[in-house]
Amino acid sequence: MIALGCDHGGFELMQEVKKYLDEKKLEYKDFGCYGTESVDYPDYAKKASHAIVCGECDKGILICGTGIGVSITANRIPGIRAALCTDCYCAELTRLHNDANVLAMGGRVVGFGLAVKIVDTFLNTPFSDEERHKRRIGKIENK
Repeated sequence: MIALGCDHGGFELMQEVKKYLDEKKLEYKDFGCYGTESVDYPDYAKKASHAIVCGECDKGILICGTGIGVSITANRIPGIRAALCTDCYCAELTRLHNDANVLAMGGRVVGFGLAVKIVDTFLNTPFSDEERHKRRIGKIENK
């Protein structure tokens, strides 16, 4: 299950992401927001991130205007490794090397077509499971 969260700046892009997920028959839980009226991105980033940490969801996709605010918010929650991605290369490497569990994007930065490709790359790239990457993630998590 994929946790989704956005603010008003990411709402339109999130609708495109949801269409993609529906086409691929991928399950998701939408933690909002649900329109273009101004809201506070931390509220939605926290809800989606907590769903991942508690095991309700496996991964997450967060979108605000730039992606910066939601990624900062998500990364404050222990167990979340959120990566702000603006291209497929970053999405691939953050999964391979960082085992990122949250993809952050900017609704005012990434176009619809590219965003869907980034989501596809993020969701379909497994963690490399290489010892050097596990060690580095352990250092991030203070293990």
